[in-house]
Amino acid sequence: MIQRNSQTSSNPTQLFPIDTLATLNLQHSRLKDDAAKRLADALRHNTTLTTLNLEDSEIGCVEAQYLGDALRYNTTLTTLIFAGNRIGDIGAHHFGVALLYNTKVTKLNLTDNQISAVGAEYFGNVLQHNTTLTTLDLKFNGIGDDGVLHLGYALRHNTTLTSLDLSSNKIGNDGAQYFGDALRYNTVILLFPSSKSTPYPYFFIQTLSALYLGGNQIGTVGAQYFGDALQHNTTLTTLDLGRNFIEDVGAQHLGDGLRYNVTLSTLDLASNQIGDIGAQHLGDGLRHNLTLATLNLTRNHIGDVGAQYLAGGLRHNITLSTLNLRQNEIGTVGAQHLADVLRYNRILTTLDLASNLVGNVGAKYLGGGLRYSTTLTTLDLQWNQVGDIGAQYLADGLRHNTTLTTLNLLGNIIGDVGAQHLADGLRYNTVISNLSPYTSCLYVRCFI
Repeated sequence: MIQRNSQTSSNPTQLFPIDTLATLNLQHSRLKDDAAKRLADALRHNTTLTTLNLEDSEIGCVEAQYLGDALRYNTTLTTLIFAGNRIGDIGAHHFGVALLYNTKVTKLNLTDNQISAVGAEYFGNVLQHNTTLTTLDLKFNGIGDDGVLHLGYALRHNTTLTSLDLSSNKIGNDGAQYFGDALRYNTVILLFPSSKSTPYPYFFIQTLSALYLGGNQIGTVGAQYFGDALQHNTTLTTLDLGRNFIEDVGAQHLGDGLRYNVTLSTLDLASNQIGDIGAQHLGDGLRHNLTLATLNLTRNHIGDVGAQYLAGGLRHNITLSTLNLRQNEIGTVGAQHLADVLRYNRILTTLDLASNLVGNVGAKYLGGGLRYSTTLTTLDLQWNQVGDIGAQYLADGLRHNTTLTTLNLLGNIIGDVGAQHLADGLRYNTVISNLSPYTSCLYVRCFI
């Protein structure tokens, strides 16, 4: 797909010259040797292109060299997407050298490119001198703790990078410590070498606001570093630690951090086995936190007890607007606790309870909560064994609710009778309903 004109072609070489384009999308193009040369030649002289997407285009280190050389001279490109290629550490070197000269690129995506700690070192060298790059995406590579250290060294000089994605990079507790130290002291940028009293080097970050570390190997010890950092950091607004090994002890450290943090707005802890005890610690943190708006706790074995702890925190919290609890086995009792929150909470707008064994009884409690909720706009109850009776309970709540705009009941066991109950409940709203007979589900959107 090419934006700003109607040309399309499976052969990238037919697209040049590109002197009128602002966005060029050549993903899945098999941009091998000669085609890469032609594109590189065009980029050297082009003065209109701002976004280039070469995702999954079989680019290796040779093609990366052609494109890297071209970037030295290009003066308009700001966004580069090279995800899903095979540039490796050598290709990372070529792009790194290019960014030493290029002063326009602000976003670089090198997801899944076989880059190791060696390649991270090249980018570390770049970040020490580059003053324009704001977003660097290196997820699904193999950077590891050593790579984190190289990037950390660079950040002592960099004052522009605001978003760094290192998800799924084999980063463990050591890497977490490097980042934890960096985030804890965010008023200056300086590196202190290791010593007997501080066995690990640590570095200070001034500008980073979004850090993505999902799918790594960070455990309870690593979570402690982040928990300590959150008590002092004043720049980070988004932290993704999903799909690690934080567990209940790590959740305790993060909960303690939330008590005192004044800037974090989004925290992702999906798939971390925090359990009901971990939920208790996070619930305690929510009682005192004044900034967190989004919390993702998908697949954490929280259960009905954990749901009760979180509900207790939400009774006192005045900022959380989105809570994701899908696949947590909260059952009917957990649904009751959260339904009670809906009666009084005036902040929560999105609640995801998909795949939680809520059933008809849980639907009854939630329907009661909807009667009194004045802020909830989205309720997700997919795959919860809700039948016609449960649909009736929800419909009764909807008769009195004036704020809900999206109700997702996909994958339940609602038939024609339940659908009629919901239709009756929404009679006084402007309604769009979609009934899928193939999956015995109902997906209702009502726009007030």
